[in-house]
Amino acid sequence: MHIDLDAFFVAVEQVENPQLKGKPVVVGGRPQGRGVVAAASYEARAFGLHSGMPLVTASRLCPQAIFIQGSFPKYRDASQKFMAILADFSPYLEPMGLDEAYLDATGFESLHGSVKQMAVKIKQRVKAELGITASIGIASGKVIAKVASELSKPDGLLEVAAGKERAFLAPLPIARLPGIGKKTGHKLKSLSIDTIGKLSIMPLKALKSHFGASGEVLHRFASGIDDREIEPPAAAKSTSRETTFGQDTKDHALLKATLRYLGERVGADLRQKNKRARCVTLKLRYGDFSTITRRQTLSQSADSDQTIFETGVRLLTKALAGEKRAVRLIGIGVSELVEAGRQLNMMDGSAQRQEQLNKAIDRIRKKYGFTAIQTGRTLRLKDVFPGGGEGYRLNTPSLSR
Repeated sequence: MHIDLDAFFVAVEQVENPQLKGKPVVVGGRPQGRGVVAAASYEARAFGLHSGMPLVTASRLCPQAIFIQGSFPKYRDASQKFMAILADFSPYLEPMGLDEAYLDATGFESLHGSVKQMAVKIKQRVKAELGITASIGIASGKVIAKVASELSKPDGLLEVAAGKERAFLAPLPIARLPGIGKKTGHKLKSLSIDTIGKLSIMPLKALKSHFGASGEVLHRFASGIDDREIEPPAAAKSTSRETTFGQDTKDHALLKATLRYLGERVGADLRQKNKRARCVTLKLRYGDFSTITRRQTLSQSADSDQTIFETGVRLLTKALAGEKRAVRLIGIGVSELVEAGRQLNMMDGSAQRQEQLNKAIDRIRKKYGFTAIQTGRTLRLKDVFPGGGEGYRLNTPSLSR
């Protein structure tokens, strides 16, 4: 099965505020802001709105839309409940982001009568416990199940019988096949291939000559062949935070304050996962949309806010030296994660004191909210970003992080 929650971010907001139901709603930020649409209700989509669209464009196409800043913690909590429901039906679960997952029902469908009845029960539980509708596709393989769930939206259920995969896919436009983006789609159309059926009968040698190894994958998927197994989520290899400013800025104090806050979120995430990092990466995007990344390997793995910030600010200072362009986006991340635990330096107790301090701050924030305790540097962000118990609300695209 491929289970996908319908207009997830919007649906969560509508559960919290039922007056939003049946109305064009956009989650992402203020319409005059420079962020993008994170999610749009089906009523808003009727006006051409879609995820990734600039908010300014969305406001122009649908001026009557209700724009909501959004809250990642709410969506994360709803997602965790959603995944818990799915895990009750089968342990073979592969999450694909917050609002969708693959579920292998093999061997468990008989407990519910049939795989279709099992899917109906999943939909009923999601609706009853979360107040959100889900669309489900059932098939012999992942790619066919995903196409089926997309075609059944919203609040639908579509089963593709074994042996009927190729016939099901054949009449659909090539854009419906996962893995075909704009570039590949344009190339296929230039070859007079506009349906999945035409793609499936194109000689494999010709596909590989145009698309390399991915041509063989496209050919298999178009033929309804997909033997990939369910893969449990792998351990995170990195974590990061970033935000786009409302206006491009050259204010170094603001950049450092934002970097400090983002670094604290990264550090808290590391400690929650009981991980430490060996590498810190700074990301900057300038007003002309050019983007740079700078990274530094640490001499010893760390999960300290101070270490992350000090490393990030050194990279920032070097990057901005002599730079005349204003900054549009700033971000910081860590990678090369290892399990917590390190060799203590008996001659230097500062690291141990910092560790104890971070634990104390984490406890306070868990109980009273992230902004309940701050460094002096981050206090100035109160005048830039709206705050709340879960922290400052940064602009999209950091909503999903």
